[in-house]
Amino acid sequence: MFDLDPVPSIISFDCYGTLVQWREVLLAEFDELQTRTPGGIRVDSATLLDTFSCFSRQFERDRPHRLYKEVFRLSLKNALDQYGIGYSGGDFERVAESIKTMGPHPEVPGVLRKLRSRYKLAIFTNSDEDLIVHNVERLGVPTDYVITAERAQAYKPSRQIFEYAHKAMGVTKDETVHVAMSMILDMQACHELGFRGVWINRLGQAGNPDWLPYVELPDLTGVPKLLGIEGQAA
Repeated sequence: MFDLDPVPSIISFDCYGTLVQWREVLLAEFDELQTRTPGGIRVDSATLLDTFSCFSRQFERDRPHRLYKEVFRLSLKNALDQYGIGYSGGDFERVAESIKTMGPHPEVPGVLRKLRSRYKLAIFTNSDEDLIVHNVERLGVPTDYVITAERAQAYKPSRQIFEYAHKAMGVTKDETVHVAMSMILDMQACHELGFRGVWINRLGQAGNPDWLPYVELPDLTGVPKLLGIEGQAA
């Protein structure tokens, strides 16, 4: 049973992957990018996405802080170069612009509406101000706080972005619950900083017992019940 003592006042979420269809959109974009270079080297798009993500974490640690738009393009270029996949400058722009089109997973709007009946909602995201605004709008549910890496000048899993967020919202970590899909970027931080986490395991992956405690759910459908909200219309 999830511990609601102390009772949280804010439920925070990761955005990309947790709330919106990050993986689905990028896999489609990577497939299309490779289709546009007939006869060239082809790599499974899931493998390409994993490589892209590894480069992203590397560039996100750089100082001074890089905007995510730069991180994204550098990571994509390095991933494509690693496998010898051909590309043009226009490919970077097309894939990068796809971020703005990412809408919610099917269950997300209804879940957020239920949670708003009792809690304030926040998003902590490894993104820029002018990118995340498009995804928040596509959720179709008002969000009380949106904390970006650009504003905090740090990317998850750095404690800096979480501490910045809690200070900006005027709460302690004990007054929050964080809901996220990434074990590395989010559940690790929940464990190390000592606040409650809910892992959304959409891909059926193995968790990390070193970063317990966290509650595992396959998607957001069970979050309202977990947080004490049952039987209310979405």
